[in-house]
Amino acid sequence: MNDRPAGAAGSGGAGVSARPVRTGADLTASTAVRYALVPVPRLSLTAVALSSGLHPDLIRRFVALGLVDAERDAAGRLVFDPTAPAVLARIQRLRTGLCLNYASIGLVLDLLDRISLLEAALRGRGTRSDTPPWT
Repeated sequence: MNDRPAGAAGSGGAGVSARPVRTGADLTASTAVRYALVPVPRLSLTAVALSSGLHPDLIRRFVALGLVDAERDAAGRLVFDPTAPAVLARIQRLRTGLCLNYASIGLVLDLLDRISLLEAALRGRGTRSDTPPWT
C-alpha cells in the first residue's frame, strides 16, 4: 500500500522530488508529513561539473567525503541542489586560498555555517556589535 500522494509516487521525472517538506506546524504534530506541490529543481552531475569547472570524479569524491549534499534519483544517478556549484566554489576557495586538506575543509565549512547561524540570531535579536562580520 502506498501512502504517498498520487502525483508523488513513482513519477520518474528527472527534476521531480517527492521528498517530504516539514513546516513549523508539522514539527509539533506527531506524524503529519506534507509533500511539496512544486517540483524541486535538481541538477545532474554533468550540469554541476560544467558549471563548477570540476571533474565529475572529484565531485563524486566530495559527495563521498560529505562536503557536498547529493541524492540519488530513481535511476541511481547523483542529483544536486541548485546551490551545489556555489558550495563547490567555496570548497575550492578554501583549498587554494588556505591550503587545507579536504578533511579540514569539512570542519571549516561546519564552523562557518555555525558562525552564520549565530550572526543571524544576533541580527534577529537586534543586538549586534559595531564591527562588521569577518566572513
